[in-house]
Amino acid sequence: MKSQADALREISEIKQLMERSSRFLSLSGLSGIFAGVYALIAAVIVYFRAYQPDDSIFYRRAYFSENTVKELIFIGIATLVLAISTGLIFSYRKAKKSGEPIWNNSSKRVVFNLAIPLATGGIFSIILLLKGMAIMVAPVTLIFYGLSLVNASKYTFGDIRSLGIGEIILGLLAAYFSGYGLFFWAIGFGILHILYGGIMYYKYER
Repeated sequence: MKSQADALREISEIKQLMERSSRFLSLSGLSGIFAGVYALIAAVIVYFRAYQPDDSIFYRRAYFSENTVKELIFIGIATLVLAISTGLIFSYRKAKKSGEPIWNNSSKRVVFNLAIPLATGGIFSIILLLKGMAIMVAPVTLIFYGLSLVNASKYTFGDIRSLGIGEIILGLLAAYFSGYGLFFWAIGFGILHILYGGIMYYKYER
């Protein structure tokens, strides 16, 4: 007859198997750290390319010519491509180490639920830039990115949901304090990513 300890161990193993089959657990914390570094570098470049000094050392007004808009779109796309590429590399390494396929039903659900709000926010941001409403790009990207993380968190680590909520809050703050959008953008995509990546690495990969 099985002891209570054996029964609890079997229940725990069944729970882990069910979690692995329904959730994508190959996301790497290191990819979050690198994505944050890329975002901070991009924020510094945008700051010196698109902003001019104003009366305050903390507040700068943005001047967006047609060439500047093109540069910003390029910087945004390049940052996204770098972050996604790095994420794929580290996730592949983690999946290979654990002996699990990186492209399965769980990862497909994560990508699908992440991509819809993310792509919508990206297209909306480009439209805002082209229409001369660049001041709203930072809050829009933060809010839509946060929504995409919350949407995808059902199929991966629950920690993603907390990160998404943080991004949404920063996006709303960036919308209210519109002159400091790039500052909030750097915190959301840069510092929060680095903190999240470090926590994820410490909890699941160390």
